[in-house]
Amino acid sequence: MKTCEHDVSRYCDLPLVEPRKLAPNIDRNRESLVRYIEKKWVNHTVLHYYFMQDRSDLAGPPAQLQAVRDAFEEWKNLSLGLEFVEVNQAVDAEFRIGFAPGSSWSYVGRDCIDLVPNHEQQTMNFGWDLTSSYGRDTALHEIGHAMGFPHEHQNHKAGIVWNEAAVYANFAGSPNFWDAEQTYHNIIRKISPEDVAGSSWDKDSIMHYQFQAGLILQPSGYENRPLIPAPGLSDMDKQEARKFYPANNQIQWPELKPFLSHLLNIQPGEQLDFTIRPEQSRTYNIQTFGSMDTVIVLFEDDNGESIFLAGDDDSGTDYNSKIALRLINGRRYYLRLRLYSTGASGVGGLMLW
Repeated sequence: MKTCEHDVSRYCDLPLVEPRKLAPNIDRNRESLVRYIEKKWVNHTVLHYYFMQDRSDLAGPPAQLQAVRDAFEEWKNLSLGLEFVEVNQAVDAEFRIGFAPGSSWSYVGRDCIDLVPNHEQQTMNFGWDLTSSYGRDTALHEIGHAMGFPHEHQNHKAGIVWNEAAVYANFAGSPNFWDAEQTYHNIIRKISPEDVAGSSWDKDSIMHYQFQAGLILQPSGYENRPLIPAPGLSDMDKQEARKFYPANNQIQWPELKPFLSHLLNIQPGEQLDFTIRPEQSRTYNIQTFGSMDTVIVLFEDDNGESIFLAGDDDSGTDYNSKIALRLINGRRYYLRLRLYSTGASGVGGLMLW
């Protein structure tokens, strides 16, 4: 993560999370696409954040809260399809933010709800001052994780070859005091060992750590000098955020009607959105068909705000995404579908019944 001179050794410490289990003997390219996309939110999601001020061990002063609000606003000002809304109750928030001293971290993307469903538990922490240049980058960095973006220095396309002994020794000391597992998880580990249609290495990414001289053996040029990213969001950060979360608010979404299938012919990472207006109140089934890896998420329109109702993710498995839920006549719902990868045919279908 980017730092200033006086804070060069303080780093984001991601929670240790076991990789999601996929089907045995899964195709390597398919696995890579799933890993690249799996933690991203579906676009047009309203994400709520809550400051855990009711707990003395997690409360922060007003200036720190405002720095986080400003960082959310900076991401939003990229004209993204995501919304960030501050709420007054933890139960309403996907992101629950504390200010316990010592370490800054966040769960990555959908892990915030998949792994931390208890609304009394935090999903993000800021352990140092956010009003400095370093602190502002810290806030942007952790929110980037919450949006689903991993550490950039762990991008396998970076081609970084570590002086592993030096890396482990450096992070075992002050002020991090990481054990070998933490250092491996946050530094040495590659996000994906396979070739994936992701971005090339961005050494200036907000998601990149700064590294002092002596830790990197390759690429050439960093053996004897530090790697210091430029401050703020890089051009590639902005490009990647807009790629996964495009604004396109004025697109007319097709309507899902009972027993009428929709052809799904999109590329990995792309998303389709549908509107559902039930003509009678009953339990409906929504399911994908074909050999595609998808995630589907159902929202209800509540006076212009999309409220999450249910979702299913079939990526890396041999079944199809399916939601069964009672829908009410007179209300409007949105079904959002993100594609991970396609089967041999490259197409699939979606049906409501």
